Amino acid sequence: MGRKKEKGALPSVPETDAEISTSSPLNSTNKPDTVRITISDSMADRSGSGSYSVPPITNIAQDHLFSILLRLPIDSILSFAMTCKRFRSITCSDALWESICRRDWGHTPVDAIKSAAADSSRRHRLPWMELYRQVYQLDSVSCLRLSDPDADKVFPRPRASHSLNFVSGCLVLFGGGFEGGRHLDDTWVAYIGDNFKKTLNWQKINSGIPSGRFGHSCVVMGDFIVLFGGINDHGIRQNDTWIGQLVFSETFGITFSWRLLDVGSTVPPSRGAHAGCCFDGRRMLIHGGIGLSGLRLGDTWVLDISENFCLGAWHEVETHPSPSARSGHTLTYIGGNQTILFGGRGLGYEVLNDVWLFDSSEGHFRWLQLLFELQNIPEGLPLPRVGHSATLILGGRLLIYGGEDSDRHRKDDFWVLDISSIPLIRMQPITLKRKGSLANMWRRLKSRGYKPNCRSFHRACADNSGRYLYVFGGMIDGVIQPAEPAGLRFDGELFLVELVLQL
Repeated sequence: MGRKKEKGALPSVPETDAEISTSSPLNSTNKPDTVRITISDSMADRSGSGSYSVPPITNIAQDHLFSILLRLPIDSILSFAMTCKRFRSITCSDALWESICRRDWGHTPVDAIKSAAADSSRRHRLPWMELYRQVYQLDSVSCLRLSDPDADKVFPRPRASHSLNFVSGCLVLFGGGFEGGRHLDDTWVAYIGDNFKKTLNWQKINSGIPSGRFGHSCVVMGDFIVLFGGINDHGIRQNDTWIGQLVFSETFGITFSWRLLDVGSTVPPSRGAHAGCCFDGRRMLIHGGIGLSGLRLGDTWVLDISENFCLGAWHEVETHPSPSARSGHTLTYIGGNQTILFGGRGLGYEVLNDVWLFDSSEGHFRWLQLLFELQNIPEGLPLPRVGHSATLILGGRLLIYGGEDSDRHRKDDFWVLDISSIPLIRMQPITLKRKGSLANMWRRLKSRGYKPNCRSFHRACADNSGRYLYVFGGMIDGVIQPAEPAGLRFDGELFLVELVLQL
């Protein structure tokens, strides 16, 4: 009578050397191929049975389980939690979900959230699993006005088409245009620190450079910002590249300086109202804009900057397909190898709503278009817009705010654009028709608290956590007067937009 097989053991092997037959369709004789597998004595059961006991999966060390789980999508991790009490405990642990947040959001926002929690009065652990759930089910933002016109403080004057960046814990504002089509050449800096909701103390930097302009692009690279292009009040387009450096010291305060970057002889054509962003650490990406004679452009350029930020090199990226010529659109880096382009005004002065993905993986660049049917957008308010802002927020998604449509109707709506829900993101083109996919890709948020005016050509930037956004200026609807035939005015308001999360 044969020996009963032990539970969890491999079948008994009669000898140390075992032959396993496998049939190969490539074998013309149709004879089974023989693969010889040697089972060492150390693998055999000490009882002499020749069987090898496999430890159950529940005996895997916790750090090994963490490594496995961090390679799985969220649905698979949650399914894993249903297998036994030990796995449920592990998959619900704060340590694992903090690692998942770092995997999906990056280290910078997670470190910023932890730092803010450590400085607050809370003493218990951050509920990372709950925070993750809230971020991806976000349905509202809260607005708070930070500029008080009655306060005895100095504020930057109203403007539009300026730049606003968050760098080294400070807001940096430069240039823009105001009444009469005139440009501004001033630089302003305000320290924020850990108090996101305070009224800021703005400090004007008297440098005289760069020259005045509006419609330029300005991106953050570490403690530096990189500025390119713009238009002055004579209508002259620029194609110069500048480096701004901010240094903050509790002893000496804030110092900020500009210098012209040496980029050699190859430079993009002069332009303004283009879109730009930083990607891959020390690279700047620009697209489109308004060139000479008011012609809208559709070219793509990349700037590589040296490690010491002393030299740069521009080169054009020529791929097919690529976004059409446009101005007043946005480029936003969302992490990894992905940058999103949205909206703008086209060659025929039409306002656009297309979404493009700039992929910088595998050592080369390419554009992919994400196609969707506008009538299937949930809560289907019109999405086409120009002069909006598109800011990377917590969770690796875009928060799109404001802008104007083809009839110059300004907007005050907030939309989240999330491309992580799209399967097969590498396919070209990517066509979305199912409302389920669109519901995950587009979501309109509710707005609480202060109600800012509808606006366009404002600027917005987020802090390191991606939970707080700062919005300044723009063009808003005003009282129609003889001096303002379009009924427009420039705004000088600063307000905070906070993602509503229960922490």
